[in-house]
Amino acid sequence: MQAVAVPGTVQAEVLAFEPERMPRIGWQDAAQAGGVNVDWTITWTLRPECKGTRLFLLHEGFDPDNPLQQRARTIMGGGWKSHVGRRLEAVLDGM
Repeated sequence: MQAVAVPGTVQAEVLAFEPERMPRIGWQDAAQAGGVNVDWTITWTLRPECKGTRLFLLHEGFDPDNPLQQRARTIMGGGWKSHVGRRLEAVLDGM
């Protein structure tokens, strides 16, 4: 039996990695939804700062001419800031 990708299924690939500094992940939809081809790159970068570490997140690849991708960018931007930030903070507090 052949596997069938459904919209919302993601294929991810590590594109670059620097230990204790940076992973870069390629993120593509396994199946296009509504004719939208998703091909994003997410880069997490850690930089020492004072007595701690600053985390930078860069989410690239949104088509500026595609209203659906711009809507996804807006929605995901809020999620990165709120949900991921809160959960990351909780994990770090538990360490």
